[in-house]
Amino acid sequence: MRVIGIDPGSRVCGYGVLESRGGEVKYLTSGAIAPGNGLPLNQRLRIIHESLMKVIGDHSPEAMSVEDIFFAKNAKSAIKLGEARGVALLAASSSGIPVFEYPPTRIKLALTGRGRASKSELRRMLSLILGVSDFETEDASDAVAIALCHIHLSRIEAKLGKEFTQPRKR
Repeated sequence: MRVIGIDPGSRVCGYGVLESRGGEVKYLTSGAIAPGNGLPLNQRLRIIHESLMKVIGDHSPEAMSVEDIFFAKNAKSAIKLGEARGVALLAASSSGIPVFEYPPTRIKLALTGRGRASKSELRRMLSLILGVSDFETEDASDAVAIALCHIHLSRIEAKLGKEFTQPRKR
């Protein structure tokens, strides 16, 4: 299974592509799409969409995992984040790729065992698992973590069933 992970943002959108075959996970690529702060939002979103379509075309992922929207203190920032997520979802839909969404705490829990792990703990775990420690940006490493989360949870679901990967209700 080849997975593209997306850390959406209207100023910087991270992406990471991983491949899982026979129990092995291989790092293929990652990067950050940064259209430029001086551009109007609609132009930044177009550049993000075109860039994601190119990455998808170059690497042919079978699934896309995206960081789910989390609570934001600033409503305007949350709306822009939602618009960037929408562009990523459109790229997946246009390419016929199924989308899987994960909240940040679930991604951290799946990779480090702690839902409140720091970004440095997350990068350290990526380095241990994938042997890659030099990412272009924090957004790129977050996107790789999102892809790896999907791979891990998909394996668990395949072996034990979906009820083992769903959050428990309190």
